[in-house]
Amino acid sequence: MRHPTAIIHPAARLADDVQVGAYSIIGEHVEIGAGTKIGPHVVVTGHTRIGKNNQIFQFCSIGEVPQDKKYAGEPTRLEIGDNNVIRESCTFNIGTVQDVGVTRMGNNNWVMAYVHVAHDCQVGNNVIFANSTQLAGHVIIDDFVILGGFTGVHQFCQIGAHVMTAVGTVLLHDIPPYVKVSGSPAAPHGINSEGLKRRGFSGDALAAIKRAYKTLYRSGLTLEEAKIQLNQQVTENTEVQIMADFLNRSQRGIVR
Repeated sequence: MRHPTAIIHPAARLADDVQVGAYSIIGEHVEIGAGTKIGPHVVVTGHTRIGKNNQIFQFCSIGEVPQDKKYAGEPTRLEIGDNNVIRESCTFNIGTVQDVGVTRMGNNNWVMAYVHVAHDCQVGNNVIFANSTQLAGHVIIDDFVILGGFTGVHQFCQIGAHVMTAVGTVLLHDIPPYVKVSGSPAAPHGINSEGLKRRGFSGDALAAIKRAYKTLYRSGLTLEEAKIQLNQQVTENTEVQIMADFLNRSQRGIVR
């Protein structure tokens, strides 16, 4: 279960059934939960905690120091939840003291090859990152987001739940929940109706989300005027409340 060529620091805390492949390195401050499989040629370092039943494929770098010139060796962290698949050559960095000090990934995420998750990113649950998705620092990704291959996300952007991006999308601003975007820079192209149907959203919920999308993007209103309109619609549906709350906390402005 642990290849003889693997180097595991004696202070690392690994559950008894954790598998470690050939030539992998597990650092001193690493904690790995039961059922997790670490492939060959993987480096897991830093103050990193990995939960249960994860699978990390070869050539990944997990918990390395951030690509931030301000980083000065502080014991910041990386936390990965349960049941995640992280494919080949992905890079996840620890956080910085300029933010919350921890990079987080939740549960049940599917991360394809060559994905980068930079310092202080906060990734939710049931997310899919296609090949070569790149997250800059301080990015927030809510649940059930799907980022198409070669999507690039600017630092400090927030992406709402159930968003979907097309291949090669460049995100410079926040994306409200349920919206589909594509292009460089990204532009909105309706709601992620097919994804929402697959996740069990009712017809009434879809109708309310479509109405909110039209208010935000097709009414000719300014963003502030659209926010007022959405706040008047929130009593009709919980999903509209989620969209309105997202707009109220957005810092970079939204894709529009």
